[in-house]
Amino acid sequence: MPTAPAPRTTDELHRALQENDQRPYGRARTATAEELVDSAEQFAEPVPLIHALLALQEAYTYGAEPRKSPVVFARLLTLFDEQPDAFDERLRHLLFWRFKWVANALCALPEIPLATLRQWLTEMRDRYEKAGLGLQPYYGQAYRLAAHIGEDTTVAYELWAGRTRTRLSDCEACEICERALHHLAAGDDERALRTWEPVLAGTASCQEEPARSVSHALLPLLRTGRTDRARALHLAGYRACRRNPSKAQEVGRHLEFCALTGNEGRGMELLAENRNLFDDVDSPLDLYGFLTGVEVLLQRVDQLGHGELPAAGYAGRTWTVAGLRAEVRGRAADLAARFDARNGTTAHTDRRNARLNRAPLLDALELTLRTRSLDDAAPAAPVAAPAARMAAGLPGSLPQLVLRARTLDEQGHPDAQACWDRLRTLTAAGDRTHPEDPAVGPPAQLRADLLADEANRAGGKDRFADAAALHEEAAALYDDAGLPGHAALARACALLAAAEIPVRGADGTEAQASALTAAHAATVRLHEETPGLAPFQEARLLRLRATALALRLQASRSEEHVAPVLAEIDLLHTFATRHDLLGGIAGALLLRASTYAVSGDLPAAVAETDSLLDRLKAHGPAWHLPRTLGLRGRLHLGLRDAQAAHADLTEAVRLAADWPADTMDTARLHGDLANACMHLGRPEEALRHLTRSAELDLRGGSRTDAYCTYGNAAQLTLDLGRFEDCIALLDSLLSEPDVPAGELDDRLVAQLRLTRARALHAGDDLRAATAEFVALAAESAGWDDDPGSHALIAAETAVLLGESGEFGPAREAADQALDAHARAPRHEQLSNCLRELARLQAQQQGPDGLDGARAYLADAGRVAEQARAAGHEVHGRSLDTALAYEHGRVNAYAGEYEDALAALEKALTLLGEPGPDDGDRAGEWAECVRLAGAVEGIYLERPAPALTRLDSAVSRLTALGRTEEAEELRSLAARLRDEA
Repeated sequence: MPTAPAPRTTDELHRALQENDQRPYGRARTATAEELVDSAEQFAEPVPLIHALLALQEAYTYGAEPRKSPVVFARLLTLFDEQPDAFDERLRHLLFWRFKWVANALCALPEIPLATLRQWLTEMRDRYEKAGLGLQPYYGQAYRLAAHIGEDTTVAYELWAGRTRTRLSDCEACEICERALHHLAAGDDERALRTWEPVLAGTASCQEEPARSVSHALLPLLRTGRTDRARALHLAGYRACRRNPSKAQEVGRHLEFCALTGNEGRGMELLAENRNLFDDVDSPLDLYGFLTGVEVLLQRVDQLGHGELPAAGYAGRTWTVAGLRAEVRGRAADLAARFDARNGTTAHTDRRNARLNRAPLLDALELTLRTRSLDDAAPAAPVAAPAARMAAGLPGSLPQLVLRARTLDEQGHPDAQACWDRLRTLTAAGDRTHPEDPAVGPPAQLRADLLADEANRAGGKDRFADAAALHEEAAALYDDAGLPGHAALARACALLAAAEIPVRGADGTEAQASALTAAHAATVRLHEETPGLAPFQEARLLRLRATALALRLQASRSEEHVAPVLAEIDLLHTFATRHDLLGGIAGALLLRASTYAVSGDLPAAVAETDSLLDRLKAHGPAWHLPRTLGLRGRLHLGLRDAQAAHADLTEAVRLAADWPADTMDTARLHGDLANACMHLGRPEEALRHLTRSAELDLRGGSRTDAYCTYGNAAQLTLDLGRFEDCIALLDSLLSEPDVPAGELDDRLVAQLRLTRARALHAGDDLRAATAEFVALAAESAGWDDDPGSHALIAAETAVLLGESGEFGPAREAADQALDAHARAPRHEQLSNCLRELARLQAQQQGPDGLDGARAYLADAGRVAEQARAAGHEVHGRSLDTALAYEHGRVNAYAGEYEDALAALEKALTLLGEPGPDDGDRAGEWAECVRLAGAVEGIYLERPAPALTRLDSAVSRLTALGRTEEAEELRSLAARLRDEA
């Protein structure tokens, strides 16, 4: 079925071809190209059909459908033979260029006989000679065929490489790749890399390059010790070819690179991202290359003992690594055999075997900030304690395990979680009966114990409603077991968890404080009304009472709530001391320090933690040391002592490694340490701790926290100029199953995508960045509760569209931003956007763009007026001076020099001459003087007043010590004097 109404005129056809040319290669573009060929056949003149056929052949060629490309070219060649005058110089050039496309397409099809390939090259040679064209392109194709077959290429290479290039030669980047591959086949990695350098450095490129060269250069770079270069090129190169059927071989080589550098986990992630290639690649040669790379990866994973891991493979069934490896092996071997049978050699089988027999080149090369191990491909499991210590601590029998779990739980010992996990696994298996041991108690007690542990974990992940329900269920079971003290403790936990459920709305804080007050009162009643409490239970109830009031203080920040918290803490401390409950004593002192911190008395909080650390080192319990050091580190940050904070947090992280990560909140410790590193000016170290924090949160099931932290890490890499690292990290995150499934907060996902789009823009991928921004702008338009964010996104989108020269869509996006700004003002950002759009339109379109540029500046003027009326305090440049300067620049671009000079004079008046303390303003003033001098002296040809202006400014800037700005103005003045 047609995707759009068929063009009725040649102009409509031309526009439709242009629109389709903007689409990415793939089935949608190809289908439209096929329809446009049908439409072109209605016209009597042949030229529209020629254009449509050329577009269709291009779609087949870069859409990885080589079987169809020669058929289309045959029609073009017939038209050329019958109506040569219909081909102008450009069309004739394209026709002869595409002889090479057909040669490559035929080579990629093993069913095409070798004689036919040679016959086609003869046809190409004859046609070139008849047309008076140089034969270097023909010899290039003859060499490529010899290399494909596996013949001795010495003579073929010299016949091609020794000839002078012609207009029909392959582009420089493609020829560089062929020469480099020739040296690589000869075993000369260094010479190959020297040959490749212009392409790898980005100075030579085309539709296929540098993606093809990069994928081939990865292993030679490793073999020659250039690991950093290999890593950087992998990140950039993979992004250029992922999910692209016409670059399936390149994807296969990136998978192989992962397999040979200890990055099998990332390889499996990339394989899943490219699952479409199993079915979308129509080229047998491309499929052979892709499948061989896949097999290298799967073979390595299988050899490492992970053959039963799930793998992304052919659609229609689920695969394991071992199962997919067998399937891929059979298909790739068959393709190699078919090519070898056609070519009369064993070259393709030999090349495939050589790739499969390569040993890993590195044990581990860190490719991305988010290191993916093969364990990450398995179902998530809780982060366990260090294996050696826990193996020694878990009893073998079920009764002993139950008693051990309860004892550790009463102490608040972190290893209790491992015991509960083991018990949960054993009871879920269903093949064990409850032990008849009075010390273990009835089955209801054990079920309640497990529910209480599950509830505590839910509360630790802020799932307060779930935690409250689980604690209530546990309390009922404890009642059934005849354990009133346990039941009371579970109900108190349920009360606190219910009170912690966030309350939305304007009065949320007051409502939260009221809920916590009620929870405290109810816990006090439970405490008073429950007889026969064991000391550890009474200490827990006292801790819950103090915690409820501490949370109330945290919510209200009211000074009147401080004393009640401290009074409860004193009760807990006194009780724990009387009964020698070390965990209770430490908990009380830690809570007291936190209370001082929340109340704003940071020095008292530090003194309390100092005292607690001395006690813990002397008496224990040791597991409180990481938490206490973490708190003191945060306090030092609050006191602006980043060095002391770094020392405390580093030690906290070291000690936390001895305990289960989730019980120590190790993720937070790494996050806080990252903060300290940033204060000390150590961003790279901060980045390591941010990614570690996110990794721990992710493994512990705190996915939202993990994504937020990874988002911060991505922003930091962007700030550091590590664009490819940023993009790779976000690509990995956004490919997680819960993102497309809509299980993650949509605003958080949008923020990750926004950071990725900015990284794409910073990395000069304007097309991809613009597409992402346009999608985000459309999505954020529906955020009625957050028009300010939409204003910012739409404004950035408009600027990118302007950079792309799409000023119609840019104006629409800017209008969207202005509409959202009216509901949630973003004065500076909108002013910056509008001024930049004005500059872009005037710079790109000159006088033709002046009206549009002036309209943007008029909008910017209204934004500035709104900012003044609202009393908005501008943190950057003055909106009025920036606007006056932009009026000058825009008019200069459009050739309206008198208006430009008048605007710049206004900007200089608004700025005033800079003084000794006007650092940024001095630079802005100097730029205004420079542009005014250029407009006046060069374009208005009035050098005398321009020189007076410049000389005066040079003197002023020199006196202020602004030598760089003064030198720029001095250079302009010298130019004016030379030209006078």
